[in-house]
Amino acid sequence: MTRFALTVEFDGRPFMGWQRQAHGPSVQKAIEDAVLAVTGEAVTVHAAGRTDAGVHGLAMRAHFDIAKSITAFRLGEALNARLRPAPVAILDCVAVADDFHARFSCLARSYEYRIINRRAPLTFEKGLVWQILPPLDAAAMHDAAQLLVGQHDFTTFRSAHCQSASPLKSIDWIEVVRHGERITTRVEARSFLHHQVRSMVGCLALVGMGRWSATDLGDALRAADRTRLGLNAPPDGLFFVAAAYEGDRLKRAASSTCVDQRN
Repeated sequence: MTRFALTVEFDGRPFMGWQRQAHGPSVQKAIEDAVLAVTGEAVTVHAAGRTDAGVHGLAMRAHFDIAKSITAFRLGEALNARLRPAPVAILDCVAVADDFHARFSCLARSYEYRIINRRAPLTFEKGLVWQILPPLDAAAMHDAAQLLVGQHDFTTFRSAHCQSASPLKSIDWIEVVRHGERITTRVEARSFLHHQVRSMVGCLALVGMGRWSATDLGDALRAADRTRLGLNAPPDGLFFVAAAYEGDRLKRAASSTCVDQRN
């Protein structure tokens, strides 16, 4: 048996999420079907994380085991051929050690959330960003976001359907940057709760609108009460960016001030 690791890019709009579902298409099932078609082997594809319906992936890491003798290059090419026309692409395919596990070997995961802050309707990016009409103060969002760094009880930012054993999570870094009408929140942690990133971004958007202060965000965090959540951002703008493993650079220090480039 050979274990292969994949780096996967996908548009989440047609899928019910990463994980295999009985009631609709998933990214996991699409890849498993492609592996079956190429190798004749039924496999389980394990991923670094699970994404919700409508959430996208820029470089999701995943792995599976097969008995067929095939090079990583040929396997990656064959999977891409079988995946068409689904919006799923195998960016990289490599043979890895038997003890590599896409989920359990992962030391850090990073996401970014994309907002377009304008009144004009979306054309090219509908379903790929969250459009917010009122002007947002990205610097205030960035400053408030620093309250989320470190270990906290994130119950307020946790879905009622979350299956994690504990609400305690540690945010390694988070930043909010503006480039013109685009505002991007980037965050890294070892792991996240269900809806945690979307819930944090929703509340940061309230800060950006002036409806919440940084104090309100801190109070909501300390309350550890889901009913204190101000807003849960839609899945459209959320992207799984990367998974880091032993030997990878794990942390980037967030800037102490927001990068705000309006032109």
